Amino acid sequence: MPRVKITRRVHFCAAHRLENPDWSEERNREVFGLCASPNWHGHNYNLDVTVEAELNPETGFVMDLVDLRDLVEREVLEDLDHKNLNLDVEWMRGVITSTENLVVGIWRRLETPLPEGVTLSRLVLWETDRNYVEYTGG
Repeated sequence: MPRVKITRRVHFCAAHRLENPDWSEERNREVFGLCASPNWHGHNYNLDVTVEAELNPETGFVMDLVDLRDLVEREVLEDLDHKNLNLDVEWMRGVITSTENLVVGIWRRLETPLPEGVTLSRLVLWETDRNYVEYTGG
């Protein structure tokens, strides 16, 4: 059977502050600019989750997109949506909450609970309409 990729896009809102705790406030402001504000800032993120598998000959699916949506909701969105990434998200504790680090954390949350034979292929995390990061594991 052919291998096919499918993608589900989800949305969440979250606040964060970029800071390296080993640096002074001045150094954090110098490197991270407005993103180092002690009063936080937020984004309306979009996340594209792409999975891949051989087509199921009985359904013609890679996996049911409703099941993919529910998995992302349970493993990622419940933890992130309308939360402070620095304070509220256990799996981001001790990590600089850059979009790059966030997408790696999301990958780790999603790669294990996928159905047998389905693999996580690619995540694209849109921080703004103009800025995104892409991660394919590794």
